[in-house]
Amino acid sequence: MPNSQSDLTSLKNKSKLQRILSAFVDVRELMLIVLIALIIIVMAIQNPYFFSISNFRAVAVGMAPTAVIVIGMAILLASGGFDLSVGSVMALSSTVVAMLLLDGFSIPTAVIFGLFIGAAVGLVNGLLVTGLGINPLIATLGTLSITRGIALVLTEGFSLSSLPSAFGWIGKASFFNFPVIVLLVLALVIVFDLAVRHTRFFRQIYFIGANEKAAMLSGIDVKKITILAYVLTGTLASLAGILLASRLMSGTPTAGNGIELQVLAAAVIGGASLRGGEGTILGAFLGVVFVALINNSMTMLAVSIYWQMIIIGAVLVVAVALDMLLRSDSRLKTTKN
Repeated sequence: MPNSQSDLTSLKNKSKLQRILSAFVDVRELMLIVLIALIIIVMAIQNPYFFSISNFRAVAVGMAPTAVIVIGMAILLASGGFDLSVGSVMALSSTVVAMLLLDGFSIPTAVIFGLFIGAAVGLVNGLLVTGLGINPLIATLGTLSITRGIALVLTEGFSLSSLPSAFGWIGKASFFNFPVIVLLVLALVIVFDLAVRHTRFFRQIYFIGANEKAAMLSGIDVKKITILAYVLTGTLASLAGILLASRLMSGTPTAGNGIELQVLAAAVIGGASLRGGEGTILGAFLGVVFVALINNSMTMLAVSIYWQMIIIGAVLVVAVALDMLLRSDSRLKTTKN
């Protein structure tokens, strides 16, 4: 009898621990905050410079374009789609804005035109996916190549510099010692996170991603909302390119090369699902912070840039695999109940 009671107590404790761990994993934002804190603690011990205002400032400014793009990517993933052309859109917008500024156009006109380019590419992506039924992978892979090619043709592969000094204000200015570009990103994250949680339009995106047929039967205009999600993603990618051009004071046709990998990794790590219907903007942003700190840590530890690419790729694969396993386990538990 004593052994039986002991076994029963052990099972109860184990079950309680499993529930705590499961809840911890389900609240992805909390898990990421803990992981980010652990990285900071470990790296602060390894390298005193890591835990400095100048380093954190550099990391925050450097990850700003990725953080802007991941907002759109998280929303698009929630709808059941994704966009591989964001890096190329980022490059094309930055180069076109730079060209317009060098040709004498005003800053507002150049910026608006740059944002229009991203919206136009997003519209094309949305029409290819919803209108022609092309798989998002193929559709956005095609526009990735086209937009990158246009950027390279327009500039012949060269960066465009000597931009008006006023254009660099957003990228380089500070407000109470906080970079304006970082404050802008934080404002966007807060606004979109609240919008996703509390507005009807964005909730419809999640319904579409969870069950497109059910969403259609409930009266949701699936095609229209999906297209708008692609347009939003393209526009945010353009904004990221403009912010990068402002910070570097140049339009670079090779900018954002491979950034789509980091954005997807960050979004999935933050709780988004490639199957749609899941994820938050806050989680995706924390995913960007997590990936940025890993990159910064590897740089501090003098890890080769080539190994960094391998490690980020491995992080993406592991994140997707864990995401699928956790969701599969969750569905099995729901079925049993």
